[in-house]
Amino acid sequence: MLILAIDTSCDDTSASLVEFEEASGAKPRILSNIISSQTEIHAKYGGIVPELASRRHNELIWPVVDEAMAAVGETPLEGLSAIAVCAGPGLIGSLLVGCSFAKAVSFSKKIPLVGVNHLEGHILSVFLEGAGPRFPYVCLIVSGGHTSLYLVEGFMHYRLLGRSRDDAAGEAYDKVAKLLGLGYPGGPEIDRLAKEGDPKAIAFPRAYLPGTLDFSFSGLKTAVANFLKGHQRPYGQQMVRDVAASFQAAVLDVLIRKCQWAAKKTGAENLAVAGGVASNSALKHGMSEMARKMEMELFIPSPAFCTDNAAMIAIGGFHRLKAGEISGAGLNPQASLKL
Repeated sequence: MLILAIDTSCDDTSASLVEFEEASGAKPRILSNIISSQTEIHAKYGGIVPELASRRHNELIWPVVDEAMAAVGETPLEGLSAIAVCAGPGLIGSLLVGCSFAKAVSFSKKIPLVGVNHLEGHILSVFLEGAGPRFPYVCLIVSGGHTSLYLVEGFMHYRLLGRSRDDAAGEAYDKVAKLLGLGYPGGPEIDRLAKEGDPKAIAFPRAYLPGTLDFSFSGLKTAVANFLKGHQRPYGQQMVRDVAASFQAAVLDVLIRKCQWAAKKTGAENLAVAGGVASNSALKHGMSEMARKMEMELFIPSPAFCTDNAAMIAIGGFHRLKAGEISGAGLNPQASLKL
């Protein structure tokens, strides 16, 4: 079964061709996974501008799909079993581009169309490179738009354990980076600077929210802003490193502690971390240490599959198609789509 998948949920235009064994879908064969980033466009604004993102998707959707097909030497859009597309959550203007394109391909080539939840894609991204975790497993999705904990009981069976009540972790990284004058995107730069700073230099707060598995990072962001008000620009290099390290330590302490609580609450022996922030080197190290102490097996996708990509949409589409869930021409994207 050959699936063409498309993801235009935010500011990356992505198309992927993935081949599955029809019986199980085990060990999917990723034939291509093309991602066109818009970081350069949005960097000067310090964040994503939705209208610019959707316009760029319009310009790139055909070239990106052509490149995905050409990478495997196929005649464009021939020999496909189905087309899967991210239907939300995300920026509605961006989602509309991908969904409209996918519906047109489905209609013209008379192949099934399958809408896939972006969060489901992240949850299943850990199956793109191997057997993946055993069910049930706890999955932390941590990115610029989402910070959520799920208990994954099987394909298409997800139970929400906790989510951010305000800013997502990745969003907090970007906002703090902007306060420090580090530019956009801020996550990789804070991760780099934190290695040279003292994580105990500043006692930033941790919102553990006892009794829940929810997250909150807006208070931490405000604490950083208040700390910086007491210092004049330009900030000293070592102070910036210490702020980055202390901020990152506060975020990671909460993420790791919540995953630990979720594992104890559910009894799951496998843990997955997905989403753009899963590429953070300190988070990987902290999660590995926690999983080792708890005798859990940890799964984190390669960096190419942590960020938004169409290959993860393909694996969600395969399992939905296998279960007979075909969206059809009536598929409409939703900016806030529950899983």
